[in-house]
Amino acid sequence: MPQYIFAYHGGKKPETEEEGAKDMAAWMAWFEKMGDAVDIPGNPVGMSKTVSAQGVADNGGANPLSGFTVIKADSIEAACEVAKGCPMVADGSGSVEVAEVIEMEM
Repeated sequence: MPQYIFAYHGGKKPETEEEGAKDMAAWMAWFEKMGDAVDIPGNPVGMSKTVSAQGVADNGGANPLSGFTVIKADSIEAACEVAKGCPMVADGSGSVEVAEVIEMEM
């Protein structure tokens, strides 16, 4: 079954411990709902740097990455349906970029 990467953009930092616990519960519920489809749970990520032929920019890029997950799904359309359940999408604080992981033989 094909793999799809969810690249998370945006989101918000909880302002209180209670808000953090509520946010974590929403993420855990979503992961439980995905079940065995989750291949690599992933993690949030820190601020990134952009490396190009012109050098290294300390700007996080045009649309900074805030985390990632890898899932299995039958199609990109099915993966997008799963991504709609992401807590950041549900609360309007972020988005999920979905792309198929292409296997390459080496």
